[in-house]
Amino acid sequence: MTYIQLAYGDLVLPALLVVMDGALSLALRLKLEKQLAIATVRMVVQLVLVGYVLTFLFAAVSPLWTALAAVVMVLFASREIVARQKRRLQGIWSYGLGAGSMLLAAGTVTMFALLTELRPDPWYHPRYALPLLGMILGNTMTGISLGLDVLTNSLVRERAAVEACLALGGTRYEAFLPVIRDALRSGFTPIMNSMAAIGVVSLPGMMTGQILAGVEPVDAVKYQLLVMFLIAGGTGLGTLAAVFGGARQLTDHRHRLRLDRLNVEASI
Repeated sequence: MTYIQLAYGDLVLPALLVVMDGALSLALRLKLEKQLAIATVRMVVQLVLVGYVLTFLFAAVSPLWTALAAVVMVLFASREIVARQKRRLQGIWSYGLGAGSMLLAAGTVTMFALLTELRPDPWYHPRYALPLLGMILGNTMTGISLGLDVLTNSLVRERAAVEACLALGGTRYEAFLPVIRDALRSGFTPIMNSMAAIGVVSLPGMMTGQILAGVEPVDAVKYQLLVMFLIAGGTGLGTLAAVFGGARQLTDHRHRLRLDRLNVEASI
């Protein structure tokens, strides 16, 4: 069974559904039509460019080009993490913590899958490495951004309680523990909700794509299970590293709360 090929002209009618959303925004005065138009244009341009880039990478099969593409993906994901933070760490930590946590988590989990379960030849083949890394990065990015956002907002909100615990002789770990737990719960929640609803409420994108491409449903399920296990592991590892790294950055060796290391908005 071969997959059904689509031409760009076949996308015109589905695109009218987005136009319908814009019309509804205008009619109801939601003021979302401009954002919707920008998001749609960005989506189209980005996906078309990615299609051509991946075509080149798949033909080249070069470890250097694959590594470069992976680094670019991590950098863009780290930028998204920073953009989603209401209160950000100052200096290089603003980007470095998210990028480092994602690189550690997504890189480790992707390498694990490539070297143990998938074993493509060569192991760095971009046809396998980059889509897998992209799926793990996207979910890990969500977990990290939620975890860091809850961590910084909670520390500002609970400043008095944290400093009281520290003043009574508690360590920074003891003072931060309730906030860290809340941050980790927030980071883990999206992937847990996705795992609980998958197959019953929704058919995930990778599984749907494989079925549309002609893969047997049972085989598509196996791949989807592999991906979900990897995503769960990557999200957990990345969120854990980011939250604990952020908590450590917001204290010092004398176990003092250092909210001055957040941006100006955070320190008010």
